[in-house]
Amino acid sequence: MAVSKKRIWGWMAFDWASQPYYTLGLTFIFGPYFASVATDFFMTQGTDSGQARAQAQSLWSSGQTIAGLIIAFSAPFLGAWADRSGRKIPWIAFFSIVYVIASWMLWGLTPDGSRLIWTLVIFYIGFIAAESALNFVNAILPSLGNDHEIGRISGSGSAFGYWGGVLALFAMLLFLAENDQGVTLLGIAPLFGLDPDMREGTRSVGPFIAIWFAIFMVPFFLFVRDAPRIKGAAMRGGTVFSELVTTFKSLFVRRSLGAFLLASMFYRDALNALYAYGGVYARLVLDWSIIQIGVFGIVSAITAAIATWIGGLADQRIGPKPVITTTIILLVVVSTIIVGMSRASLFGIPLAEGSLIPDIIFYVCGAAIGGAGGAVYAASRSMMVRHTHPDRPAEAFGLFALSGKATAFLAPALIGLFTWLTGNVQLGFMPVIILFLTGLFLLRWVNKEGDRAQWSASS
Repeated sequence: MAVSKKRIWGWMAFDWASQPYYTLGLTFIFGPYFASVATDFFMTQGTDSGQARAQAQSLWSSGQTIAGLIIAFSAPFLGAWADRSGRKIPWIAFFSIVYVIASWMLWGLTPDGSRLIWTLVIFYIGFIAAESALNFVNAILPSLGNDHEIGRISGSGSAFGYWGGVLALFAMLLFLAENDQGVTLLGIAPLFGLDPDMREGTRSVGPFIAIWFAIFMVPFFLFVRDAPRIKGAAMRGGTVFSELVTTFKSLFVRRSLGAFLLASMFYRDALNALYAYGGVYARLVLDWSIIQIGVFGIVSAITAAIATWIGGLADQRIGPKPVITTTIILLVVVSTIIVGMSRASLFGIPLAEGSLIPDIIFYVCGAAIGGAGGAVYAASRSMMVRHTHPDRPAEAFGLFALSGKATAFLAPALIGLFTWLTGNVQLGFMPVIILFLTGLFLLRWVNKEGDRAQWSASS
């Protein structure tokens, strides 16, 4: 049966609506602002500058670790429950409400750091809500087209989301987020009489994200509907758990799916670390201002939008596996550059004081991370569809979420450990390279066609 264009566009609206939490919140505005506030807070307690920066990065990583574990262990069960009930929209609505409330409350992080830990908790509650809603939205993807179309739809949806992130970031930088001189990128004070001295322009990123999401989720709830509930399906937790255990056991005999989930467990964990720490790195290592980091974000988001769309077309032509492999190799190269670069040197080669080489290189790295990261996620989503049983999409994408979050503690914990041991922010990124290479190695056992042939033969 043909799928209406309104339903596809409604589904894509979620990417557009939710992307600012990652672009503005996690990476380019709130994350660096949190790192700056945390660093100043630790310095007021007598910690030297280098250690204060390392502690700020470790604190940020601890929040991501705990949030990742919660998402990992709740997603498969919630997905199995949604499949059995046939209802995903109520779950999406619930997590959307949590998302909006948590986003709005980010306003509370004042420059004195008095609400530092509380705001960290609030931010990652919103992050959990965003990721949990995404799992249910992803579970709708298999119903939007056939194997030939899914890669293009997935890539187009992700690219559409990145363009939303670009527009939102432009708006924040032009009209709200202030630099150290108290003016925005336009050279004006933040709108609405927001106080630059209290960083109210930057802090408004929370309410901005909340309002953006509430407005642009309207098409999703207007045009996307649940499939009818399976007739006679009993909604008992024990039954759902039993079916989920059976699915887990099947991973030991479904070699391609098991290898794919294991591979994505590592390379997606590494990618999430790059997203989470990119802006923090720019702030702590290169001493960039929020405005500079925002411009960097625009460059990477535009590249991500274009590259993800191109990746979707490549997926449609050659399949998702070659796209995933190519982008991981690029991310390994970029991660290696990040580890070897500081304001003073590049792979041990001293740079002249005030040299713009680190800035230029990091802009290029940001563009590569955005482009490769967007493409690898869209292709991974497409590959998961090829391994998804037609009757249990939410459960499958619950497993997909589990693979992306089960070791979510690993990259942040290793980054935090390496940063603490070395007292060096860039050396703390070394585990990211290892995780990417591990995922790349495990992809060799993934069938590029997935399990769809098996489902077709058995149906």
